[in-house]
Amino acid sequence: MNRALTLHDLIVAGAALAAGIVAGLLLRVALRWLGKHALRTRWSGDDVIVDALRSVVPWATVSAGLAAAAAALPLTERVGHNVNRTLTVLLILVVTVTAARVITGLVKSLAQSRSGVAGSATIFVNITRVLVLAMGFLVVLQTLGISIAPLLTALGVGGLAVALAMQDTLANLFAGVHILASKTVQPGDYIRLSSGEEGYVVDINWRNTVVRSLSNNLVIIPNAELAGTNMTNFARPEQQQSILVQVGVGYDSDLEHVERVTTEVVESVMTDITGGVPDHEAAVRFHTFGDSRISFTVILGVAEFSDQYRIKHEFIKRLHRRYQAEGIRIPSPARTVALQQSGEIAIPHQRGASTPVA
Repeated sequence: MNRALTLHDLIVAGAALAAGIVAGLLLRVALRWLGKHALRTRWSGDDVIVDALRSVVPWATVSAGLAAAAAALPLTERVGHNVNRTLTVLLILVVTVTAARVITGLVKSLAQSRSGVAGSATIFVNITRVLVLAMGFLVVLQTLGISIAPLLTALGVGGLAVALAMQDTLANLFAGVHILASKTVQPGDYIRLSSGEEGYVVDINWRNTVVRSLSNNLVIIPNAELAGTNMTNFARPEQQQSILVQVGVGYDSDLEHVERVTTEVVESVMTDITGGVPDHEAAVRFHTFGDSRISFTVILGVAEFSDQYRIKHEFIKRLHRRYQAEGIRIPSPARTVALQQSGEIAIPHQRGASTPVA
């Protein structure tokens, strides 16, 4: 038989609860101070852990205070059992949510460090979060005395039916996992599909891949389609690329002089313009005797795919200005056309013009 509730019991219970609340506030302040120091480190994982602890520690200390207060009160066995079970379930839920935040945060941090971009592949983050929350839910059921064996059996049987009904969704899910695991495409890469879509990969989630084009529009591509199509990844094996610019000069040009001037322009563009590669070795390659010019290719280096437009723009402007200053002529296209008619002799002229002579 339980004894009667006394003033001493209330004071002890109140003190235990107050101690739990005060301890939670003090620990929260300490974790806030610790979080400021964690921001100064290079590893982002400590920020995730400290931020998660700031939410779980106060709840844990308050739950401990409530448990101590309940132990100090003369509760019946049934009431005490229910109170302890409720506090245990509350603590399990808090720990589960916190564990989900910590683990998904670490997975996201790892994905960002591997891809080197701010965006992340949320497919791994979502799968991790679902698994942790599911495990916490099963632990709660077991704590409440509910057998999880029938539930697992039902999930196994129902999972087969769900898998058959969601074949396309699961195909996209596994295709996304395969793409990320094989490291053929990562967030931040610039890709071009055989169907013509191209842009930066923003995210790879459980169903589709989000690509941002240079016009700042989003292109949504199902993972299964991305895995089954021909694709060019301009960021792998490295982001730096070489681009080709076609140029032509007149036959009366000194080619040694042309090569030297062009090389100087390439070096200035690589050094001065954002997106250029300063250590790129300028290359000029003559290759064709054309109808009115000697054609050659200039090889430029760019830091990444989208930089090529800025580099080409500035190179052509500087090269044109420098050729004018050096007296190097860039001829316009010209052809010699001869026309012959009955009783007439055609005298050929440049640019397709001819004067018939009777």
